[in-house]
Amino acid sequence: MNLFPKNILPTKEVKKFIVIFYTVGILGFIIPWTHNLFIILTTYALLLSTYLLLLYHENYSKKDILVFSAIAVLGFFVEVLGVNTGLIFGSYKYGEGLGIKLFQTPLLIGVNWLFLTYTALSISDKITKNTYLQLIIAPTLMIVYDMVMEQLAPIMNMWSWAGSSIPMKNYIAWWLLGFLFTGILKRFKINTNNSLALLLFICQFIFFVVLLIYYTLLK
Repeated sequence: MNLFPKNILPTKEVKKFIVIFYTVGILGFIIPWTHNLFIILTTYALLLSTYLLLLYHENYSKKDILVFSAIAVLGFFVEVLGVNTGLIFGSYKYGEGLGIKLFQTPLLIGVNWLFLTYTALSISDKITKNTYLQLIIAPTLMIVYDMVMEQLAPIMNMWSWAGSSIPMKNYIAWWLLGFLFTGILKRFKINTNNSLALLLFICQFIFFVVLLIYYTLLK
C-alpha cells in the first residue's frame, strides 16, 4: 500500500516539508493573533509528526504494532494515574492543548510517549550500538527535551503545575519511564532505524527552544 507521502515523494522533499512545518508553527505561536489557533492545532501537529514517523518505520510486523500499541497505552495510563493522584510526577493538571481527554488525561499523551521513546532510541542507535549505553542515552535525551517543554506547557495550554516550580520527581519519573519504554523496544528488538526520526526530534526540540527563548525575553 502506497501511503502518502512515502513512495510518492522523495524523502528529501518530506524532510523539507517537516522543517517548513515546524518553522510555520514557531511563527504561529509568536504572532499574537494566531497564537490561540496554533494551540488548537498542536494536537494535529503531533498526530502528523507521529504519522510520518511510523509511516517511515521499516519492516512492520505484528510484533512491532503490538509493542507500539503497548507503549502508547501504558504511557496513557501512567499519566492517568499521575494526574489523578499526584504520586508519580507531582501535582498537575492538563489543559485543552492536547485535545480530547479521558480520566482527565489527553488521549494523545500516550502517542507522545511513543513518539519520544522511538525517536530518542533511534538517535541513540546512531550514537552507539551498545545496548546498555542506548538505555542511558535515550531517556536522557527525553529528559533534556522535557526540561525545555515543561517551561512552555502552560503557555501552550498543555498542562500546568500546582506549585510555582516543577518537582524533581517529575524528571526522575520521566527518566525511569523513558528507560522502561526504551527497554521494551530493545527487549523486543524493534528496529528504530528511521529516516525521519532524527529530524522530527530535532525540529520539535528546536521548536520548543526557540519559543522558550522568545517568551523568556518577553518577560
